[in-house]
Amino acid sequence: MKLDNRQTITVGLAFLSICAFWQVYDGIIPLILKNTFQIGDTASGVVMALDNILALVLLPLFGTLSDKTHTRLGRRMPFILAGTLAACVSILLVPLADRLVSLPLFFVALALALVSMSSYRSPAVALMPDVTPKPLRSKGNAIINLMGTLGGIMMLVAIKLLVSKTDRPDYFGLFALTAILMAVCVGWLYFHLNEPQAAKRAQEQDKPSSHTCPVQHKSGPMPAPVFRSLCFLLASVAFWFMGYNAVTTAFSKYAAARWGMLGGDYAMVLMVAQAAAVVAYLPVGIIASRAGRKKTILAGICMLAVAFFAGALFQEFSFFLFVFFALAGIGWAFINVNSYPMVVEMSQDADVGKYTGYYYTFSMSAQIITPILSGAVMEYWGYQYLFPYATFFVALSFFTMLLVRHGDSRPIPKKGLEALDTED
Repeated sequence: MKLDNRQTITVGLAFLSICAFWQVYDGIIPLILKNTFQIGDTASGVVMALDNILALVLLPLFGTLSDKTHTRLGRRMPFILAGTLAACVSILLVPLADRLVSLPLFFVALALALVSMSSYRSPAVALMPDVTPKPLRSKGNAIINLMGTLGGIMMLVAIKLLVSKTDRPDYFGLFALTAILMAVCVGWLYFHLNEPQAAKRAQEQDKPSSHTCPVQHKSGPMPAPVFRSLCFLLASVAFWFMGYNAVTTAFSKYAAARWGMLGGDYAMVLMVAQAAAVVAYLPVGIIASRAGRKKTILAGICMLAVAFFAGALFQEFSFFLFVFFALAGIGWAFINVNSYPMVVEMSQDADVGKYTGYYYTFSMSAQIITPILSGAVMEYWGYQYLFPYATFFVALSFFTMLLVRHGDSRPIPKKGLEALDTED
């Protein structure tokens, strides 16, 4: 059985469009809130948390709705098409509101964009396992994540080239390019993937498969030691997202205020981090298969903490920042590739979805809290405390991770894209 790479890359275009949107959202919306509407960092953090608040409610809702949908286009495609169309229209209203300095229009546009994105995010993610045989879903997930990272890098390049170094740049070209990229990606997906036929082929390939997912415990209540490990692991997930998301959400404002990086210059630093993560994805699977997931994650936490601590020491921009942000990207790859499989490893076959829900509940909850909390820290203590804040929470995850004793039993395949594989 062999993965259809061309089909998987096509499916990954939907995730590329999603990540492209969020890259622009995380980078530009805080600047509009600060420079156009003079909104404080705490209130800005509340706005930046709205997408995760909506996600907690809307992602399961639209995921379930798409599970129950049956059309000639398939289960997921109607949501992907409608959601993308609505998102492409609504995000064009955001720079218009910025031009007109209209706060009501801005919030209406933002609300429409966030709801639109939430309406097709779960169906887009679910499309890959729908059309991929079970034994190959991990490799498929690797390609999907690489496509998403590519989308983020593309928009960072666009931000660097299109955002002028003024107090009030015109963002319309950037948002228009984002909408065009999203439309082209999903249009290509629509014309080059017959979802019902692809799903049927995957089901037929699964029939003779004896692929099973070994579990840490048998049917019945979870043993107390495994439950303790799960609690500490989920706490670790929350803590490292508290640190990492604080930096990614506020970085565009921080780079301008502390390092004098105007326009889209800040994107260069984040591009280095993402490029380093892409390079690290392949070897990280080999490292985890030999050293174990827990040790690999602990190493990643150390890298991320060192990078954030070093970031706090720079009072002005320096070339060495690229080195430390590359280290941050590598550290995040070490963490991100291995954390979700550890959570799922503690589940039973029938509970994989539930444990996936646990993982996203803790990660999204952290991303709701941290923009608000870190925003308050920057507003009332000063911008220089952003990186110490991030370092504290990342370091805290190291100690909770040390207490995890389960979820580290299975090796990851050792070469090529298989090095990114995680169990289904």
